Amino acid sequence: MNVGRALILALGAVILGALFALGPPPSFRWVELPADVRRATVTTVTELHPAPGALALPLRPGSVRFAIIGDSGRGDRWQQEVADQMVAWRARFPFTFVVMLGDNIYGTSTPHDYQLKFERPYRALLEAGVVFHAAIGNHDDSAQVRYARFNMNGRRYYTYRESERRLAGIAGAGVRFFVLDSRSLDPDQLTWLREQLQESGTAWKICYLHHPLYTSGRYRAGARALRTVLEPILVEGDVDVVLSGHEHLYERLQPQHGIGYFTSGGAGSLRRGDLAPSTVHAKGFDTDYHFMLMEVSGNELFFQAISRTGETVDAGVISRPGT
Repeated sequence: MNVGRALILALGAVILGALFALGPPPSFRWVELPADVRRATVTTVTELHPAPGALALPLRPGSVRFAIIGDSGRGDRWQQEVADQMVAWRARFPFTFVVMLGDNIYGTSTPHDYQLKFERPYRALLEAGVVFHAAIGNHDDSAQVRYARFNMNGRRYYTYRESERRLAGIAGAGVRFFVLDSRSLDPDQLTWLREQLQESGTAWKICYLHHPLYTSGRYRAGARALRTVLEPILVEGDVDVVLSGHEHLYERLQPQHGIGYFTSGGAGSLRRGDLAPSTVHAKGFDTDYHFMLMEVSGNELFFQAISRTGETVDAGVISRPGT
């Protein structure tokens, strides 16, 4: 990396931290995405409308299947009821891993806290061999990166790959996940992300982190600061989907520069009525807790957001070229 780019990334990280902490000063001017920064791939989103209680995902042979939770670690009745719904839906949609979007353990992080706020609610999933891959949130102890069941292996940011397992040796879709620490987007992490996106070698690229880049909730200033630093890298790196928590609600955003954005921060936390009108809003849910399911097959990614009571609050499919 040349010295000029390193200085720009360092300055961006400092500005981002200040904006999250203090909000923008009156004289601050936001820098939007440069006009010459574009994605190589164009995707489309189609809403699905399953019958009440029906699975909207196709269960194609060998597909990549996973669940998504954010802001989950309370250890209370509401978290447990969402976890129970995850177990019930897994009987119909056998997902193999869970993406965690941060704020995984609220409060202290003693061994008892991990047992109360993670191991007990998700015991049935853990015993079934479901693997959890966590991002770290602003309420999380930094030592979480060493907790074995979060599969972070001591790293604040990391990447892993999942692939379709089709019969007869036919190559299926590859999905690479890029997990970020949005509490501290320092130059080293941004450089790492840029390089990893270039070397991905997969059709699908999904990035997840705790803080959203776009939101119709309360943290709009922080979201705008975050995307000032991060969005050019995601667009140039041809990322397809970005998942985040932090806002205690569900929201699917209108695709931005070809990227699908989801906020899923309601698996253990809720702010009722927090969604407000915005130009980026596509679908939302802020009246109850929820989780998400996703399935990737070939050039299609299916999604379904499900409430604590088993109601489908959003569903659809994102399609890449070639479908």
